[in-house]
Amino acid sequence: MTATARAQGWLVRAAVLGVVAGFLGGLFGVGGGILIVPALVLFMHMDQRLAHGTSLAAVLPIAVASLIGYTLEDKVDWPVGVLLAIGAVGGAVIGTHILHVLPQRVLGYVFAGFLLLTAVRLIADHSSAVGRSDLTVGRGALLVLIGLITGILAGLLGVGGGIVMVPAMIVLFGIPAVVAKGTSLAVIVPTAVMGTWRNRTKHNTDLRIAAVVGMAGIVSAFAASQVSVGLSETTSNVLFAVLLAAVAVRMLLQLRSTRRPPPATDPADAAEATAG
Repeated sequence: MTATARAQGWLVRAAVLGVVAGFLGGLFGVGGGILIVPALVLFMHMDQRLAHGTSLAAVLPIAVASLIGYTLEDKVDWPVGVLLAIGAVGGAVIGTHILHVLPQRVLGYVFAGFLLLTAVRLIADHSSAVGRSDLTVGRGALLVLIGLITGILAGLLGVGGGIVMVPAMIVLFGIPAVVAKGTSLAVIVPTAVMGTWRNRTKHNTDLRIAAVVGMAGIVSAFAASQVSVGLSETTSNVLFAVLLAAVAVRMLLQLRSTRRPPPATDPADAAEATAG
């Protein structure tokens, strides 16, 4: 295969990925990173660490396009978004600091379980969320705490904050799903800006691929935001629950695949492992 053909191949794959990720991000308010990261690793053979940095950069234009769609329909709760963002920024800093302290496997299983429980809760919830009550000091503090937890989990597990924020806003605050998604995107935008800047200083972003993926997803992200606005509360909750369950299953399969250490290749190491 010629260099030109290879270049066209990655360009097409990146563009297709952007369109799909954009639609996913706009529909569920998650930025699309949960699809971009595994796709970059599996289909574009990118290093895992580089995939996370590239994904975050690609998420930015997708999140902006999605946010514009929700904003035009007045489906963003800005006070809630500000409080969540305050906690999320601090949580991301904490998460990166303790990344090498807590066992990743335990965190992965706990978070996957959390996603599954949240999915069940969303499907079982037949209430009609018509809007949150006034923000008291206590409720504001709870939002900052949710943002903090979101940031910590994002720093530790590399999972987009929308997966945590959207169900939390729906279940704990009675915020309608469509508003929760728009508000989540409002938090993702500044997070992506800061994260991309930090990744660039560490040379952990492929801006060429990020630009193709992100720009390709702009139109589909905006279109999906308009689709989401028209969805019923029940349909939106069920679809998002399916997404949460899919992410949880993917995490569990990944954890299971890495459960056993790689076999020793040195004869002495193999003998020692057998004896132990």
